[in-house]
Formats: sequence, structure tokens, C-alpha cells
Amino acid sequence: MTRKWACLAIACLATLLLSLDMTVLHLALPRLVGDLGATSTQLLWIGDVYGFALAGLLVTMGNLSDRIGRKRLLLMGAAAFGAASAVTAYVPSPELLIAARALLGVAAATIMPSTLSIIRNVFTDPAERTAAIGVWSGMSAAGFAVGPVVGGLLLDHFWWGSVFLINLPVMAVVLVGGYLVLPESRDPSPGRIDLPSVVLSFAGVVAVIYAIKVAAHDGLTRLDVPVSGVLGVAALVVFCVRQARLPEPLIDVRLFRRRAFTASITTNLLAIFAMTAMSLFFAWYFQLVLGWSPLQAGLAGLPGGLSGAAGGILAGQLIRVLGRNGVVALGLTMTAGSFFYYGTLGQQLSYPALLVAMVVGGLGIGFTFTVNNDNVLATAPRDRAGAAAAISETAFELGGALGIAILGTVLTTTYRDNLVLPPGVPGEAARESIAGALTTAAGLPAEQAAQLAGAARAAFVAGVHVTGFTTGVVLLVVAVLALAGLRGVPKVIQEEVLTR
Repeated sequence: MTRKWACLAIACLATLLLSLDMTVLHLALPRLVGDLGATSTQLLWIGDVYGFALAGLLVTMGNLSDRIGRKRLLLMGAAAFGAASAVTAYVPSPELLIAARALLGVAAATIMPSTLSIIRNVFTDPAERTAAIGVWSGMSAAGFAVGPVVGGLLLDHFWWGSVFLINLPVMAVVLVGGYLVLPESRDPSPGRIDLPSVVLSFAGVVAVIYAIKVAAHDGLTRLDVPVSGVLGVAALVVFCVRQARLPEPLIDVRLFRRRAFTASITTNLLAIFAMTAMSLFFAWYFQLVLGWSPLQAGLAGLPGGLSGAAGGILAGQLIRVLGRNGVVALGLTMTAGSFFYYGTLGQQLSYPALLVAMVVGGLGIGFTFTVNNDNVLATAPRDRAGAAAAISETAFELGGALGIAILGTVLTTTYRDNLVLPPGVPGEAARESIAGALTTAAGLPAEQAAQLAGAARAAFVAGVHVTGFTTGVVLLVVAVLALAGLRGVPKVIQEEVLTR
């Protein structure tokens, strides 16, 4: 029993670090302009290439873990992640930083599905499995919340590369602890990995996410947006057709015939679609509207992530009372309520009221993702746990990219429509974003600067209102879909159901 929970601790530690690494760099991006001379385009690639490599390789690495062993791949990934972190911290140019971030994404892709599939194979008792996945989901949520705080603390005292060096001692613990306590597990008759499927899955996912991200930043005017979008979708269609015909596919498309599996994947994708964009906008709201420091902004958002961790732990108990569909629908409804409150925020803030909304929304997020992750793993055969985890994580990445693209466009469009420029003020940079407006204001006479800053903040708050209410409505719709789509899924999914 003790060894089981030690395995969970190792998996959670790795997951916590990966989640933290996704957000810890956000606060360091401005430093890269001064220290490395990074251009705006290079900054985008520095931020995005990690996600491209991670999302593109999740399916392949999930299958590789099923074939060569989950423990082996996790330890290989942890060693690679530590080495890539050390390289990333000391690169001398933006181009090398982009390459190093890509290596980090590749290493992360080997770790992420391995952690969930190890939990799935160690915890065979249904109740223990649900509790373990709840703890794992909670650590993932905590990592997203802690990242800005850790980043703020480090950047207050050290150079930008310090945000990567914190990975080294953590990965050392994962390596040593994983070697000592993790059991090895793999598919006993895996077959060969189909290389054309690897190429199709990587090209399709990366091309689609690239098209979404570029469209969100530059609009649909660039030729590469529709070209990469169409090519990506075509590659994914060919990939799915090929999987249905292969005896040993990367993704067993028959899993999607199981209603609980498909409903959980779809609900997770739509939920993260709604939530991701607003979490990014919060950082802008705290710093650019309220004028808080990066560390203050990170600390202000911390309760939401920690309550998400608590929600993950409590979710298993609620299943006994409300059923799986009831817990997911409740979680989404709670989160929708918090977003409706966010839609009322102004240029002055009552933090206690925001704190209540963040805690309610965080608990809801914990409920939703814990039960859905458990559904995905519980309805897939144990021998294909890595592949099932990879499907779930890929949907997570796609949903996040779509959320930032579509809801980001809603906020930006509302901002531009509501921005009233003072007479004589240049408008190009100011209309691009609130950050551009405040940068422009810094070079103006005091009276004009105050007018432009006030107009930009008012326009941004209007965008937050529309985006908050839109997100709340989307989450309520997803709650209804979850209530119907997960209806009839057993509260306890027994082992004999899993391996048919």
C-alpha cells in the first residue's frame, strides 16, 4: 500500500513541474527582449514552440510508453527534461532558446502520458484509482497556479534563466525516486509503431495548433493560416482513417464508440477551451488594469489553483452522491458562475469577492477534470493506458489553443471597438492591445498619457465583461452536454469492464 502512494507521489511531482513550466516563463518574456534582444516574433515562438512539440508528440509518446515500458520512458524523459532545462537557462541567443524550448517540449511529451498510465496500472481498485487521479489532477492545477508565483519570486532576485534551473533538483528527485519505487508496466503484445501514423499525427496536430495560434495573433489575412489549417485537418483525417485499418494502431478508434470515453474527451476539450483564455487575461487584468506587480498578480491568482487541487481530491467522494455526470455538470456550473462574476469586474476590485469566485470556480475545475480523466482511463484497456492518456492530453492542448484563439479574438475585438483615443494620439499600437496603449502612453505628455491609459483600461474591462459572460454561457452549455453524455456511466467502473 505504501509503495502505491509513493508511486503516486513521483507521478504528481513530475506533473506538478510540467504544469509549473507551462506558466513560469510568461513573466520572464519581457526580460528576454532586453537580455537577448528577442523580437516580437521570436517571443511568440519562444512561448509557443514548447506547446507545439508537446502536443504533436503526445500520441506517439503515449504509445511508445505502452510498448517499451512506462517507467523506462518516464525516467528517460525526466533525464532529458533536466538536461534541456540546464541548456535552456544559459542559451545566448533567441534562436537557441527556441530550439531549447522545443527540446523541453519533446521531453515533456514523454513524461506527461507516462504519469497517468502508471497511476492507471498501479491503482487497480476503482475507488483508489479515482482518488489517485484526483490527487494527480489537483497537482496539475496547483502547478498552473504556483508557476507565476515562483516565476515572480525568482525574477525579483535572479536572471530569466533561473526559472528553468528550478527544474533540475525536482527532476533529480523524480529520477532517483522513480528508479527505486515505480514498477514497470507495458503492453505484453504491442506490435510495431507505424511510422507513417507518427508523421501524420505530429504534422496534423502541430499544423492545426499553429494555424489557430497565428490566426489569434495576426488574424486570417496571412496565407499560412488557411494553408496550415487545411493541411493539418487533412493529415488528421488521413491519420484517423489509417488507424481504423491498422491491426496495431497508435489510437484505437474503437475507444470512441464508448460513450463515457468520447463524452469525457469532448467535455474536457470544451471546458479547457472556455477556461484557458480567461486565465491568461487575468494576468493582464491584474498587472495592466490594477497596476499590480508580477508577484502580486501571481499571488492573487494562487487560491484558484489551490482550490482546484482541493476539488480534485474531493471529486471521488462526490461521485457516490451525484454520479459521474452529476459531478462534472456541477463542476462546470460552478465554474460558469465564477466567470459570470468575472464579467462584472471593473477598474476597482473587491478582492474578497473575487476570492470567493476563484475558490468556487477552482473547486469546479477540480471536480470536472478529475472525473473526466478517470473516465478516460477507466474505459480504456490497461494495456493501452498510455495511448488513452495521450488522447486526453492532446485534447487538452487543442482546447487550450482554441480557447486563446477564439475567446482572445472576442476580447481583442471588444477592446478595439470600445477604445476611444484622445485627440492627437497615435492609434496603431494602442488599438493592438492594452499593453501597446500603455507603452504608447509612456511617451506622451502627462495629460494625454493619463487619458490614453484610462481609455485603454476602460476598453479592456469592457472586453473582460463580454469574454467573461461568453465563457460562462459556453460552460453552462457544456454542463448540459456532460449531464446527458455521461448519463448512465457507473459510479464505480469495475476492472472487468476495462479489459474487454
